[in-house]
Amino acid sequence: MRHFLGFLLRRVAWLLATLWLVFTISFFLMRMIPGGPLSSDQATHPLILERLEAKFGLADPVATQYWRTLKDLVLRFDFGPSFKLLDYSVNEILAQGLPRSLALGAVALLIALLLGVTAGVVSALRRGGFLDRALMLAATIGIALPNFVIASILILIFVIEVPLLPAAGWGGYRYLILPAVCLGLPFAAYIARLTRTGMLDVLGQDWIRTARAKGLKEQRIIFGHALRGGLLPVASYLGPAVAGILTGSLVIEKIFAIPGIGTYFVQSALNRDYTLSMGCVLLYTALVSSMNLLVDISYTVLDPRVELDG
Repeated sequence: MRHFLGFLLRRVAWLLATLWLVFTISFFLMRMIPGGPLSSDQATHPLILERLEAKFGLADPVATQYWRTLKDLVLRFDFGPSFKLLDYSVNEILAQGLPRSLALGAVALLIALLLGVTAGVVSALRRGGFLDRALMLAATIGIALPNFVIASILILIFVIEVPLLPAAGWGGYRYLILPAVCLGLPFAAYIARLTRTGMLDVLGQDWIRTARAKGLKEQRIIFGHALRGGLLPVASYLGPAVAGILTGSLVIEKIFAIPGIGTYFVQSALNRDYTLSMGCVLLYTALVSSMNLLVDISYTVLDPRVELDG
């Protein structure tokens, strides 16, 4: 228990250091880009522009803006107001979009795990057969196709040709099916190949042959013993997979008009909305780092021989 607490404290310290580093780099890079959040295609009266800069603190030196923003984040966890969505603070915008993005990501990850693990196990058990080759061919195609291509194909089939699902928007569960499938299928393909490789490696071990020689049922050997070791490559992949699902949702949310964090992130980049863009960047960083921590912990659960370190 003491070792686990020490590991947890070290990882939290690394997370805080990472957030500070990302904040610092992002803050200064945003202000190096030509233009600013108050720039527009139409000319603004200099007096109005001066008052707006004073209101948002943009007239202050960059160092003063940096320390003020950092202090507000550390002491009050306040990103400040959005420069473009003037009626909302960044905290309110993130609170609205985060549940939608998390719901999309969670369903996509669940789809990826269910399809990928199932296909990988079946393929390993039918090694060299028709089913093995068909599933691995499908996995290769899934890896090769970007999620926006998959989205176009599924929209054509299930929205235009066979109108079963809505094309875009956010509402009931029916609005979540298409974007979650489009987001999860490429990762299901990776997971299928990793599961197959892991299962084949475990099924070739001496202790599996010993278990079969003792007369254990095949079902118990596969699901009670082999699957746990076969999922180790999948557990290692889940960290990058979660990061890919989060960043991939930027495209999917835009295609399906889902008002999540990805949509706000794209808008903030196009509008040079410093505060909203910073909020999205730090939120994504915290989510990815937290998921990597959970993956490391799950790895030790699957294989007790692995010790927590970091």
